[in-house]
Amino acid sequence: MPDEIDDRTRDVLKAVVQEFITTGEPVGSAQLTRRSEFDVSPATMRNVLAELEELGYLEKPHTSAGRVPTDHGYRFFVDSLLQLAEPSAKERKAIEDGLAHTTVEERLQEAGRVLHQLSRHASVVLIPRPSSATLTRIEFVRMKGDKVLAILVSSGGQVQNKLLSVDFQVTPDDLVTAAAYLNDILKQGLPIEDVRGRILQELESERTQYDVLAARALQLGAAATDVSSNERLVVEGTGTFLEQPEFADDVKRMRSLFRALDEKHKLLQLLDRVQRAREMQIFIGAESEFSAQGEVSVIVSPYGPPETVVGTVGVIGPTRMNYQRVIPLVNFTAQVLSRALDDE
Repeated sequence: MPDEIDDRTRDVLKAVVQEFITTGEPVGSAQLTRRSEFDVSPATMRNVLAELEELGYLEKPHTSAGRVPTDHGYRFFVDSLLQLAEPSAKERKAIEDGLAHTTVEERLQEAGRVLHQLSRHASVVLIPRPSSATLTRIEFVRMKGDKVLAILVSSGGQVQNKLLSVDFQVTPDDLVTAAAYLNDILKQGLPIEDVRGRILQELESERTQYDVLAARALQLGAAATDVSSNERLVVEGTGTFLEQPEFADDVKRMRSLFRALDEKHKLLQLLDRVQRAREMQIFIGAESEFSAQGEVSVIVSPYGPPETVVGTVGVIGPTRMNYQRVIPLVNFTAQVLSRALDDE
């Protein structure tokens, strides 16, 4: 907003945004003049609202209605007018208790669940790429038929199970030997993708021509480490959009949003952008390709141990969300998640 806009005009914009967030109804001059902080006439208030509309911070959804914030108005509100408060003691306890699980996967799942429950918006958690995790141990379990279960453990305590099909006879003792052979390779502390490269390189060596057990161990290792490099995305609570009138009453907008959530690639691109930026990001409406779908806001914060960002956690909701409350919830959840991973 230009510097020549006075404090009263800023206060009016703030009041309109807060009123609309609370009620979901367009805000008129009569509503604002009844507020104790404004000692102006209805005519003066109408002039201020008209000025804010002309500047692009407010708009009229209907010719006879009051005004609502635009994406531009929300952006200025978030950047310049918003006063954030720390989550309540009850909210902090809910987050800390929820993330007090023993495994990384449980903590990540619980982070999304708790954030959804507290914010009453959809939550999103970007789980670290399996291929970027440092693999510390691999085990094999004999299953029925030609199936073998590979159990991969990363340095952060993350466990990934993968069911393999084998085309050769293998006994439980063979699997123990194969795991020991591969775990010797893992002593170097390599990411999964590098481990796989080492295994494939050894498969081409002369040793596998005469050492059948080594060849089978490497074949099992190659299959077990053939993991997707795509991030895993966990979204919870999308049904909350149905509770918001701006979505429930607009089928086209709802379809557009759910299509974007289902396809996920736009959301993944957005979250990857936050991970690269290494700081909290807030996208309002058309500010990103994803948030423009269905007119939503996305508040996302990166998480990870010190000096390392391994994923992101956040909230997706209508542009008419309570930013004052939701931003600190997302930030605190990311902080607790980062501390939990640092303790591993």
